[in-house]
Amino acid sequence: MAQTITKGVKALLDEANAVVETMPVETAKDAIHDDAYVFIDLRDIRELQASGMIPRAFSCPRGMLEFWIDPDSPYHKPVFNQDKTYVFYCASAWRSALAAKAAMEMGLGPVMHLEGGFTAWTKAGGEIAQRDD
Repeated sequence: MAQTITKGVKALLDEANAVVETMPVETAKDAIHDDAYVFIDLRDIRELQASGMIPRAFSCPRGMLEFWIDPDSPYHKPVFNQDKTYVFYCASAWRSALAAKAAMEMGLGPVMHLEGGFTAWTKAGGEIAQRDD
């Protein structure tokens, strides 16, 4: 029997984008140098190795986000326990919209996501760093 999907990805993205603030790339170019912001790269390791990442960003694979945010999780990462603004990004701002919404629902805040994702960042001439590992 075929599945009946009652809510598609477009609806999920519309819901997320209705509640998550978006940071324009031009604003982000300045914000990456401001210690009040933490940029969270949600892309997987293959994407990071192929194209680099925003300087000073923290790599958090999308599948681990909720576990790394939760201070009661054995996988918690201290980067998510700071009084800063979190700016999530992925390749095209789809995963980041959904991730930012999930983070907000968990109580993390303030939370934003990068308009257009890493693709828009590179097209706008944003700085790119290579991973250290």
